[in-house]
Amino acid sequence: MAAAASHKGRRAIRSLTQACNYSQTALKSQYDALVIGGGHNGLVAAAYLQKGGVKTAVLERRHVLGGAAVSEEIFPGFCFSRCSYLLSLLRPHIYKDLELKKHGLKVYIRDPHAFTPMLEEGVQGAPPRSLTLGSDLTKNLEEISKFSQKDARVYTDFIKHLDRLADSIQPLLDAPPVNIPGLTTGSLQKRLSAAKTLLPVIKCGLKLGRSIPDFYSIVTAPALKILNQWFESEPLKATLATDAVIGAMTSPSNPGSGYVLLHHVMGELEDEKGAWGYVEGGMGGLSNAIANAATSYGVDIFTEKEVEQILIDSNGAAKGVVLKDGMEIYSKVVLSNATPYVTYKNLTPQNALSPEFIKAVDQIDYTSPVTKINVAVDKLPNFLAAPTPDNKPGPHHQCSIHLNCESVDVLETAYKEGMNSRPSSRPMIEMTIPSVLDHTLAPPGCHVVSLFTQYTPYYVEGREWTNQEKEAFADTVFDWIEQYAPGFKSSVVGRDILTPPDLERIFGLTGGNIFHGSMSLDQLYLARPLPYLSHYRSPIKWLYLCGSGAHPGGGVMGSAGCNAALTAMGDLKR
Repeated sequence: MAAAASHKGRRAIRSLTQACNYSQTALKSQYDALVIGGGHNGLVAAAYLQKGGVKTAVLERRHVLGGAAVSEEIFPGFCFSRCSYLLSLLRPHIYKDLELKKHGLKVYIRDPHAFTPMLEEGVQGAPPRSLTLGSDLTKNLEEISKFSQKDARVYTDFIKHLDRLADSIQPLLDAPPVNIPGLTTGSLQKRLSAAKTLLPVIKCGLKLGRSIPDFYSIVTAPALKILNQWFESEPLKATLATDAVIGAMTSPSNPGSGYVLLHHVMGELEDEKGAWGYVEGGMGGLSNAIANAATSYGVDIFTEKEVEQILIDSNGAAKGVVLKDGMEIYSKVVLSNATPYVTYKNLTPQNALSPEFIKAVDQIDYTSPVTKINVAVDKLPNFLAAPTPDNKPGPHHQCSIHLNCESVDVLETAYKEGMNSRPSSRPMIEMTIPSVLDHTLAPPGCHVVSLFTQYTPYYVEGREWTNQEKEAFADTVFDWIEQYAPGFKSSVVGRDILTPPDLERIFGLTGGNIFHGSMSLDQLYLARPLPYLSHYRSPIKWLYLCGSGAHPGGGVMGSAGCNAALTAMGDLKR
């Protein structure tokens, strides 16, 4: 620990995801398909294209693969999931199709999964109360009953209700949205072909059955309205509400936040529904596994190959890319894993797009509330609500630890400050400590701590963040943690502060938005990224969107990459 502490203040960011080119061959001038960006969706798209017989290359701007799902050594000996930090939503069929376990993916499933300590005085010398939730339903009910017997009685029904809705809409995640233009225009044959896109909707409807009104309610209503219908205790409502606002510039009382709540219970890991876990070696371990699968099929993957522009032929169709170093690479199709904004505003020649389309792209909402803080510590946080003075982890250390989540009002106040262009003075904090389960991430006795904090604006009162303001916000976050876990600040070896502009600059996330665009109702399904542009194609023939800016949206799912690849292959066969 002394050695670790001696590195305080040092910045030596190093990638732990393979930094060299995966391909054993030189970059060619001609491929069947080019994928711009080596994030998880881009890698998934490349793997499916190559499996389908389409010779594919991936071109990644950074020295490291993974996009936001990346592992980096920020301080010597400490490896962080620098941006994305948890796995659950990856689609099971992708996990199986690409044999990711065979290609090196190892996941530590967390149980319990949520810990919310109270900031209060303990009664008669007892520790402050806390709420811990996991897979053991009996223990969950015991925990909830500390705050409300009524809530404990209905909690089981609530979980079954959410699971039923989430399970019902699974078919919509694994297929493109309904092809409205195809259904309404063209020949009878084309309309019949487009009618096939209705099948996932029909399956979803049949699964929902009498629950269709409930589904409509949860995707349109504020999360708080849903939670108030079920529960009365503030700690439980606030804990559940964090899933409704995580990564989104919204509050639990805003319409549509109910869908974000549902979005975060859709996942499963290794056939365990609702499970969340840490990838061994950090999230870059997932990207490595997908890349290993892709290269085993024959994909060429290159890092430090920044695309300057998409090449357009005389007929207005994509024909390849030109790199920043001037090299031109030609292909039959181009898939972009960048955000819609970067794809259509920065990479596509503007004279190839209509002014109306460019205006629509400008109006896509990328507002983000997130500042990610990665922290190296030389001992575990010791929470007053669950003391562990011997520096040995308790079950709660493996959870998502929710701080400043005693009540929904606290979240609402933090949101309003962020909307007023000021960092929250009492921010919502989701703390995770993956090194509790994955001992490869930090030196013995030390740990890596991920802080996903809200709400912080892109501009502070209309201007760019200063370094002093970044440090001051991190100090505010650490001061709050100190109240729950005294001694935390003295344990800090180093910290990496990523405001929304930093997330945009480093990871290419427009506005710092981790979902490649807000997951609001006007930017989902048929309207993602824009109305009638939800089929992964673009106004430029042979140019496709394969990132989270396409349906079904953000989270480490892989669906957009898979669906885009299948769409492109289908078009190539016509």
